[in-house]
Amino acid sequence: MQSSKENNSRRTVTKSNQRTNPAKPRRKVVQTLLLCAAVFALVGAGDPATRFTEIGHQMMCICGCKQILLECNHVGCPDSDGMRNELMAAVSRGDSDSLVEQSFVQKYGPTVLAAPTMQGFDRAAYIIPPVVLILGFGLIVIVIRSWKNRPAPAIADGLRPTRGAELEQFRDQARKETDL
Repeated sequence: MQSSKENNSRRTVTKSNQRTNPAKPRRKVVQTLLLCAAVFALVGAGDPATRFTEIGHQMMCICGCKQILLECNHVGCPDSDGMRNELMAAVSRGDSDSLVEQSFVQKYGPTVLAAPTMQGFDRAAYIIPPVVLILGFGLIVIVIRSWKNRPAPAIADGLRPTRGAELEQFRDQARKETDL
């Protein structure tokens, strides 16, 4: 009897181990994927050249050419070289991205930013376009429904429109008279 009890207890242990074993590899796979994602996300995060490029593409040249700072190809641009040098100096000093942007905004004004901020009145640049789009679709739906539901045109002198068998009779008569 003890041997059957031992076999049952071994089966129970084996079954419980089999139940937990599939969870361990899944957990390791998830952890490995998270680690890989973190590594790829942070590659080059501290690289000054990468930061220079990222910040430089978030700013506009102030010479009036309406181009991104690092892509200003305005011949003889009086501002882009100085702005690039200033940006490189700030990145080399280790200033944070927000500090660099704030210093450029203080020096050159808010037009130096390529995209509006999410503060104050600048939020309107993000809110108004989707609202106008939704209102436009709503207006289109209303117009189409009004076209679809409009009443039949009124007929003068109390005549009624012909429908059904009477309409078919007139069509047959027209075919006979025009030899179609």
